Amino acid sequence: MKRLGAIPIDKQSADFRVWAPKAKTVELLLGDLDAGKAERREPLQAEGDGYFAATLSGVEPGAQYRFRIDGTLDRPDPASRLQNDGVHEPSRVIDLGFDWHDQAWRGVPLSKYVLYELHVGTFSRAGTFAGILPELERLKRLGVTAIEIMPVAQFPGDRNWGYDGVYPFAVQSSYGGPKGLQRLVDECHRAGLAVVLDVVFNHVGPEGNYLSDFGPYFTDRYQTPWGRALNFDGPESEGVRRFFLENALMWFEDFHIDALRLDAVHAIIDRSARPFLEELADTVHRRAEQRGRHWYLIAESDLNDPRVVRRSDVGGYGLDAMWCDDYHHAGHVLVTGENAGYYADFGQVEDLARAFTVGMSRPGEYSAFRQRRHGRPGPDLAPEQCVVFMQNHDQVGNRLLGERIDTLVGFEQQKLVAGLTCLSRCLPLLFMGQEYGEPAPFQYFISHGDPELVEAVRRGRREEFASFALGGEAPDPAAQGTFECCVLDSERRHSGRHAVLHRLYAELLELRAALAAPSPDECVAFEGRRVLLVRRGRDAWMSFSFSDRAETVTLPVPGGTWRRLLSSAEVEWEGPGSRLPARLESAGEVTLELPPYSLAVYVR
Repeated sequence: MKRLGAIPIDKQSADFRVWAPKAKTVELLLGDLDAGKAERREPLQAEGDGYFAATLSGVEPGAQYRFRIDGTLDRPDPASRLQNDGVHEPSRVIDLGFDWHDQAWRGVPLSKYVLYELHVGTFSRAGTFAGILPELERLKRLGVTAIEIMPVAQFPGDRNWGYDGVYPFAVQSSYGGPKGLQRLVDECHRAGLAVVLDVVFNHVGPEGNYLSDFGPYFTDRYQTPWGRALNFDGPESEGVRRFFLENALMWFEDFHIDALRLDAVHAIIDRSARPFLEELADTVHRRAEQRGRHWYLIAESDLNDPRVVRRSDVGGYGLDAMWCDDYHHAGHVLVTGENAGYYADFGQVEDLARAFTVGMSRPGEYSAFRQRRHGRPGPDLAPEQCVVFMQNHDQVGNRLLGERIDTLVGFEQQKLVAGLTCLSRCLPLLFMGQEYGEPAPFQYFISHGDPELVEAVRRGRREEFASFALGGEAPDPAAQGTFECCVLDSERRHSGRHAVLHRLYAELLELRAALAAPSPDECVAFEGRRVLLVRRGRDAWMSFSFSDRAETVTLPVPGGTWRRLLSSAEVEWEGPGSRLPARLESAGEVTLELPPYSLAVYVR
């Protein structure tokens, strides 16, 4: 099956194809369209099922083009690979060929993923793909194995989280465009790092969204937080499904991406017998097997439903892993004491004990925040199917002021957060700058050109924070200063407690690899003492104290001689010191005085 969009055949010809079932005729306009000069008008031929196509000579890379629908309506290509003049302007032809150096690369096994989420525009002062390159070796030494990039599909303006993208096939031009992303992926693979790309298949941004002019991409039968749902199961939905299936394969094949993080799959509403997510998983995994590569699909899901990652032959969607918010919520409340909004369901050490093994805390139980039962148990879940975190773009950026947890708590709690991030057997995710305690906020920012839309975004942000009963006003998302204050200063990692924290994360990730065990963790909550004990196999255990004072606790530790590998309260880690012994003997239990807000790791 030939691909959608403008696909160069050679340096002088290209294949054009668009799905436009609403149209009676479709023409291709070529020329200096910025100046309003359509030097060529070529009719596209109907291929059936709503597709129109033509193969044309005399078309070079960089050529501007639009589609003219029914003789009157001129629109950019929905599958445009290049929109470097803006979301309302003509599309451009581009050859996505690249001189790759990763022919021997097969990817990183999912069980080895240590994810590092970043936003291209704020990760460096340059705000580009090239600005990430100097940090790759450092992140590799830290223990990161996979870079996760927030969405890069072309959005309006040059400041955006990426979830307002309107051209799913085009790479944001202000970041460096398609060639910049290809170079970044190639360099990541050279450094031994996998690349995960965040993609948005649940909605399309509002500004520059012309999909409805071409076909029934959206349906009135379902609503999402962003308006009408994409049409994955209604009449003429086959063209919509093909559009996003092709998009997923493009990232893997043309950009050598190793995994896609699928944004908010709970908003992909599909009640067909074979849901789109299942078809996506089958398609990607089959193609990966043909290519001899590791390709993965990681879902963000608000469902707490193990069917997301369960195999399709036993009733699941067959995705490879999913984000688990419960782990964050349970740990955040214990460390910060916050309990507003969705944090209302958490606050007990037992909540974290449950989430420590498979990310979910109380699946299938009543949620006070939702005022209903939420989720379902997943006894067959494996740790490598669950991504856990103590910070990410949502949990930081969707706060009123975008504060990182490092600015909300003291240094001892920051080290505790590091332990919770790195030592679960689930797949850990760090949010950019977390590893050295970056104080810059991550606030919500946009650069839309429509004043009414900007005001609607401002109003929506105010309404979003209502359930948290927070005083004050959210920063203006359209202000340049809101964006600029979010840019990282990674040089901080060289000094003071930032350097200590950076070294601690490296130590913890090294410990994580060393403490692997085949059997599930055994977690014991000491609720009154606010202590969690985690036993990992026969030869390791760790304690987490969430108390604001020293707690003497008798812990059920298997018999034998134990050696302390790490105590976050030690002076080595800028701690107040502790009475935890370097070696201890256990006859089945030990009584220890655990310092406030501390973690300790012992091995046999």
